[in-house]
Amino acid sequence: MSGWWHRTTGETMPIVDELVMVYASGDAFAAELMRGRLEAEDIPVLMKGESGGPYRMGPCYLWVRADDATRAQVIIDAVGSGQFAVTEDDTSSPDR
Repeated sequence: MSGWWHRTTGETMPIVDELVMVYASGDAFAAELMRGRLEAEDIPVLMKGESGGPYRMGPCYLWVRADDATRAQVIIDAVGSGQFAVTEDDTSSPDR
């Protein structure tokens, strides 16, 4: 089967739809975080462009299926606006 490997499920995702680039960053760490957020929302992501090794560098691009592109963009915009930010109330223990 042709397709791309989904790192979370370990399955090969068939290429049945067009892939759409929804995110680009010069920061590989930021791209990894965004990929994790999208995958947490059940959107399979293909990440391209990052170099491997201990010193990751260069631009990174996140691609999703065309059917998921609008939902992915809403999530990306929400992350950018701070809607997913952790507040002090989120991190305080119940003993305080």
